[in-house]
Amino acid sequence: MAKDGRPAIDAALAERLVAAQFPQWRGLAIRPVAFGGWDNRTFHLGETMLVRLPSAGRYAAQVDKEQQWLPLLAPNLPVAIPTPLAAGGPAEGYPWRWSIYAWLPGETADRAPIADARAFAADLARFLAALQRIDPAGGPAAGAHSFHRGGSLAVYDAQAREAIDRLNGRQDGARLRAIWDEAMAAERREPPVWVHGDFAPRNLLVREGRLAAVIDFGGLAVGDPACDLAMAWTFLSGDGRLAFRDGLAALDEATWARGRGWALWKAAILASGVAPGPADDVREAERVLAEVVADPISPGGARSR
Repeated sequence: MAKDGRPAIDAALAERLVAAQFPQWRGLAIRPVAFGGWDNRTFHLGETMLVRLPSAGRYAAQVDKEQQWLPLLAPNLPVAIPTPLAAGGPAEGYPWRWSIYAWLPGETADRAPIADARAFAADLARFLAALQRIDPAGGPAAGAHSFHRGGSLAVYDAQAREAIDRLNGRQDGARLRAIWDEAMAAERREPPVWVHGDFAPRNLLVREGRLAAVIDFGGLAVGDPACDLAMAWTFLSGDGRLAFRDGLAALDEATWARGRGWALWKAAILASGVAPGPADDVREAERVLAEVVADPISPGGARSR
């Protein structure tokens, strides 16, 4: 058991689990995936598969959700998403369900060169628009399994206000509070749609400068798409930000206001220390807050910088 209370998850454990439950793949080389994430520990299985093991109980419910829904969503989306190949069960002292997926090649967008920022942003919008068009009937309503992505911002109201209070003096606290109040007041009137839930650069795979795949659907839910719009401020800028907005023109002003709120919340809790993070993440959060304050990307009022 690791010091933080999570089970010690390493390649040896993954090898034992695969050998015991999927003997057809016994003997394939298992090695850690570079930048494999925190919610799950991820390992290459041979050259064409990966093993994904939840790192804590709060992530375990995501296994069956992805196994059930990703094969149904995939045919309706413009780029690849993970293909589940098998689901394993608790064993070898490991307490949760886990998955084997087909390997998707590419480099994450936070590390890969982007050939054309505007085209890339348009591809992101095209993906989300396609996801939102898929029939959500029977899909999992937003909740604890999605960390309330797709749900109401009100879940994080107290946390966001604490973070803004801590930042006052380092950031324009009055302006941040006004943006947050606007997001909280922006009522959702549209029916629920599919949301990715963690639409972030580390979950976008790039090949030859273009979007090739979207991964990590642990936050998948049916609800409010505003959470997926945070990308506009956390990653995109200038013409790319405008292209993203244009590609999702069907979403109303209230949805964009809530999306801005999601971006503010995540950046504020990191920048303020309400949620601890490494120094690089804190600096990036400060940058994102400046973007949130500067640019609402409202129709006709968005700026290309």
